[in-house]
Amino acid sequence: MTKHRIYTMSFSSVYPHYVAKAERKGRKKAEVDEIICWLTGYSQTELDARIAAGTDFETFFATAPCLNPLRRLIKGVVCGVRVEEVEDATMQEIRYLDKLVDELARGKAMVRILRTA
Repeated sequence: MTKHRIYTMSFSSVYPHYVAKAERKGRKKAEVDEIICWLTGYSQTELDARIAAGTDFETFFATAPCLNPLRRLIKGVVCGVRVEEVEDATMQEIRYLDKLVDELARGKAMVRILRTA
């Protein structure tokens, strides 16, 4: 079975699209970074290093320091697919991130996006 091409894409090639989507809706790059760090356990310095290194998506999630256990609370549909039903672990992590950025762009409060309330 061949891998989906998103796995080999560099995270840094998609990251600006996450930021642009949030900024178009009046949100900030720092909020996108906070979401990514919350999800993966990367510090801001580590996240910046992964972006600068051109790390691919598969490696980005495989080497994440501590995937947040609360990510399992993320529910909903991204690109017509329910994130909680995605069977491939890496693809599910990518969809979780997509869903969180969507929630940010839709104006949801950070406390709710990060599942702390």
